Amino acid sequence: MFRPKVPAMPQPTGFVAPPAVVEPTAVLQHTPQAPAPAPFVSAAPVPERPAVQLTPGAVIALVGSGTAVVLVVGAVLVSMLLAVAITGASVAICALVIRSLINAQTRR
Repeated sequence: MFRPKVPAMPQPTGFVAPPAVVEPTAVLQHTPQAPAPAPFVSAAPVPERPAVQLTPGAVIALVGSGTAVVLVVGAVLVSMLLAVAITGASVAICALVIRSLINAQTRR
């Protein structure tokens, strides 16, 4: 009653046809159409953007700002590490003091 009934896998009877063969179809590539004209066409040609040129002053400014960012991030990370280390040391000292107080109380 409580046993699950697993259905039996039906076996093919008689002649079994092989799977149908799928023939490849031809792929047609369409040539791209000309883009539609923009609704607002200006009469003046759009000037090209000038290439970015780094002057020696700009390079020095980039290097200086990168160095400042690295120093600030380093100082923040070192201060966080020191905060964790100081907290751990103070917790350890508190644990030693509490243990010594408990041991001194049991001796008396």
